[in-house]
Amino acid sequence: MAFTESVAAALPCQRHLFEMPADVSYLDAAAWSPLPRAVRAAGEAGILVKSRPWDHPRTAVPPWAERARAAAARLIGAGADEIAIVGAVSHAMAVAARNLTLRSGGRLLRVADEFPSLRFAFDRLADRQGLVVEEVPRPPDGDWTAAVAAAIDRPGAPPLALATLTPLHWTDGSLIDLDRLAPAVHAAGAALVIDATQAVGAVPVDVARWRPDFLAFPTYKWALGPYGLAFLYAAPHRQDGAAIEENIGNRPPAAGARRYDRGELNDPVALFMAVTGLEQIAEWGVPAVAARLRGLTDRLADGAAGLGLAPLPASLRAPHILGLRPPAGLPTDLVDRLQRDRVYVSERSGALRISPHVWADEDDLARCLAALSGAFRGIT
Repeated sequence: MAFTESVAAALPCQRHLFEMPADVSYLDAAAWSPLPRAVRAAGEAGILVKSRPWDHPRTAVPPWAERARAAAARLIGAGADEIAIVGAVSHAMAVAARNLTLRSGGRLLRVADEFPSLRFAFDRLADRQGLVVEEVPRPPDGDWTAAVAAAIDRPGAPPLALATLTPLHWTDGSLIDLDRLAPAVHAAGAALVIDATQAVGAVPVDVARWRPDFLAFPTYKWALGPYGLAFLYAAPHRQDGAAIEENIGNRPPAAGARRYDRGELNDPVALFMAVTGLEQIAEWGVPAVAARLRGLTDRLADGAAGLGLAPLPASLRAPHILGLRPPAGLPTDLVDRLQRDRVYVSERSGALRISPHVWADEDDLARCLAALSGAFRGIT
């Protein structure tokens, strides 16, 4: 069992906390989420701090950075000293790549069609340290976990040096079960870097269970926060490395993961918003969020199956994202057609990616399925 949504009571719909019109079916949280009203208000309060600095002493802002650090840590089972505040997941991955020294000739393992922020820095690392990059092809049956497990243990392959993985594939929500894969990576003596962009805030994430060297996530998707802010977890044995930028806050004697903090850390707008979103999720409880989202995507999957759109079985999908890859492919203008019906989703690498969050309700599902039925009528 990769995620624990089935053992928690589902969170009720939280649409009242968002500025969501009744006729809008926004099912694109995996792209970026709308802001809760409270998060917007926090951002506006932060703007006032910068607009009227004589009324708001700057000394009041740094505690918000520590509050954000602690809130991010709680969502992944880490300690605050293990968290750096960075500008983006790509920033976090550049830090991780800079601080890994791996054996030449070893393998860097990842899945095919991985998101660029989890590729670019490690491509450069592979070139610099003489690694062989192996991409696991998309499995025809949708079972990434089995495919990656087989690649880790492939007979005759170069020794595994590094795996850069995610808990699910970003294009369609297909599951990459790190509960099974992380122990196999560790058993091979390899480093593990996790991009949890499409997980934190929506499904349980636990660094104690997966034991990554580094793990990162942003706030602008499932964590209901601002753009331009992300968090990097560094394992205890990875906290003595070098940042990719030097600033007054992260130079020695900065302790723990703080040595990787970004410059201009004390942004009242981003920090106020991030804290508000992260603490709201903690108040709900991530298992309750995941249970709600599993219910929504299961109902969408049942409806999509009735339209001949071939969703993966629940055992191969993460709880919060439904990817549809119809046998005949997607119509080229599908996303635009759905938007005309006020249904908002994404197309990613040939999959229709539907990603509800806590604001979604039964009317959203019905509107989405009706729009899909109209769009695919006569095609499938």
